[in-house]
Amino acid sequence: MSLVCAISNEVPEHPCVSPVSNQVFERRLIEKYIAENGTDPMNGQPLSEEQLIDIKVSHPIRPKAPSSTSIPAILKSLQDEWDAVMLHSFTLRQQLQTTRQELSHALYQHDAACRVIARLTKEVTAAREALATLKPQAGLVAPQAVPASQPAGAGGEPMEISEQVGMTPEIIQKLQDKATVLTTERKKVCQQYTYLHQGLIGLHSASVPGILALDLCPSDTNKVLTGGADKNVVVFDKSEEQIVATLKGHTKKVTSVIYHPSQDVVFSASPDSTIRVWSVTGGNCVQVVRAHEAAVTGLSLHATGDYLLSSSEDQYWAFSDVQTGRVLTKVTDESAGVALTCAQFHPDGLIFGTGTADSQIKIWDLKERTNVANFPGHSGPVTSIAFSENGYYLATGAQDSSVKLWDLRKLKNFKTIALDNNYEVKSLVFDQSGTYLAVGGTDIRVYICKQWSEVLNFSDHTGLVTGVAFGENARFLTSAGMDRSLKFYSL
Repeated sequence: MSLVCAISNEVPEHPCVSPVSNQVFERRLIEKYIAENGTDPMNGQPLSEEQLIDIKVSHPIRPKAPSSTSIPAILKSLQDEWDAVMLHSFTLRQQLQTTRQELSHALYQHDAACRVIARLTKEVTAAREALATLKPQAGLVAPQAVPASQPAGAGGEPMEISEQVGMTPEIIQKLQDKATVLTTERKKVCQQYTYLHQGLIGLHSASVPGILALDLCPSDTNKVLTGGADKNVVVFDKSEEQIVATLKGHTKKVTSVIYHPSQDVVFSASPDSTIRVWSVTGGNCVQVVRAHEAAVTGLSLHATGDYLLSSSEDQYWAFSDVQTGRVLTKVTDESAGVALTCAQFHPDGLIFGTGTADSQIKIWDLKERTNVANFPGHSGPVTSIAFSENGYYLATGAQDSSVKLWDLRKLKNFKTIALDNNYEVKSLVFDQSGTYLAVGGTDIRVYICKQWSEVLNFSDHTGLVTGVAFGENARFLTSAGMDRSLKFYSL
């Protein structure tokens, strides 16, 4: 008599007996049952694998099923098994073909993705190299050019032109040639500071106090240009200690001024949405450029001296011809939709930066009129930006009491100068040698580049400092403030 498993009712290959129910089981079956239930399957009593007792028997021979006791039945069983094997083989071949197709498609996608990644990596590398050499070629945000209206001139007023005529290949080539010359002419000069102070009060009206903008004549740094809350532009001669010209015409305060490097011409911008070109010798306005529909917030002169960059609360920057007064192009970043707060040309003139009211700094390619880089990091509206003379660094200030330094070769912020709480940054400027950075605001602070440590601090102004500028070879530092005073620090 053969042993029969109490679970499968078949002859067990590895029989064992349960001491709880005294029943014979196939070991693998009873172990699975115990693992799931922990009891004997016959009487439900607790049972563990250690309690099972193996039964030593010779290798059992399973009895054949009644259907396999005749030759026809055996042949029928073999045929059924063959048919099942063939069906299973067919199913496997189908699955194999499907898997091969999926693998081929996945390999093709992988190869295409690798080629795209390689191309994009190459383009990013090329773009970074181009920006590092100040010749950007790729853009991130496509600008939209918007036509400006042509205002009519009024009697006695200078000609007002805002028609966009576009940037011709001649203009672009002129910008490129100037950038090449500037790149080859850069020199590094170190200066040592000795302190001497001189102050002047009373350039602008006392009824509406405050000097809001400051610039020095590059060819004669004795000539100081200021813009005031009294709507006037004043040219002051430091050596003669007298006012050369008082230029009137703006209908609102003057927030930006620039002195032409080689001509007796100055430029001013105002919240009255106009940019004015003035003759210092004639003491009159020779041109009014209406490039914007809202307050003009920033003004910068191209290194050629022939073109003006302006920014505005209308979210646009404009590029205008100084000689004709025409607006060559006007661009905005529609994806941002925020006001521009300042603008500054890079020393080579092929790129420039703008600050925004939402704390962003944007770098633009002038020739392509595209946004090539964005520098987030500030937590308040950007108030001032300045490029170092060697073109490697960008300094930015905002209403978060900090000054950030950016490396244009690596496109990243490498230094943040945390100022006192509630410190207001109003003006930033590098000296011509790129050795020092001056910060004007709550007071005046001078930092030495590369170490970025503070070397001088002036707090002579009784009001907010709105402008700072270095003299030739950093021999002196000029500052202006809301206290109507113009101060000179011989260094």
